[in-house]
Amino acid sequence: MYELVKEKKHLTDDELLTTLSKGGYSIHELNKALLDLEILGMISVRWVAKEKRRIEIVEAAAAPVRYAE
Repeated sequence: MYELVKEKKHLTDDELLTTLSKGGYSIHELNKALLDLEILGMISVRWVAKEKRRIEIVEAAAAPVRYAE
């Protein structure tokens, strides 16, 4: 699932479920996997409509800049 999101950079939960349902995944398995990936900081899930979520890859943050004193 992470590879699908990474490949497209962002998509909706409906698009992802349509793709994954061909492999036998249910909405409950999708929600569990999305929660796990979000907790790990790999993806970001935001509500964009009442029944639609946008799933995005979290880009690695740049290292903090240290200034010499």
